Amino acid sequence: MDEDRRIASLDEVPDDGTLLFTVRDGFDTEEALLVSLSDGVAAFENYCPHWRDVRLDKGSGATMRDDELVCEKHGATFESDSGYCNFGPCEGAVLDELSVSVADGAVYLTDDRYEFEKQGPSGDHDRSSGSRIGFSGQ
Repeated sequence: MDEDRRIASLDEVPDDGTLLFTVRDGFDTEEALLVSLSDGVAAFENYCPHWRDVRLDKGSGATMRDDELVCEKHGATFESDSGYCNFGPCEGAVLDELSVSVADGAVYLTDDRYEFEKQGPSGDHDRSSGSRIGFSGQ
């Protein structure tokens, strides 16, 4: 496998959380997350389909409950193997999946749309907390 596309060792992906990483599409970066499954891993873009500016993993792992990803903003739940939203305001939506594979104990990005940038957040401002309306307070 191409070491430039290596995201992490399989041991780095938490059993009860997610591993955040950043990918590049030309000049644009996107955050994605890895979820541990019983038979490997899955990777999804790091946002809630209800509001794209709400991140599921804010840098310390997404909330997981009963093997489902949970959007802390809306309470939506997503199946960790398929990304299907089975509860919440975006019920029926599906998280955008990225292709990854496991080889020799490591996880590799195999999605041709993206280049692997780094582990961790993109560095873009987190707009997912607080109000959606910008008050200056003055």
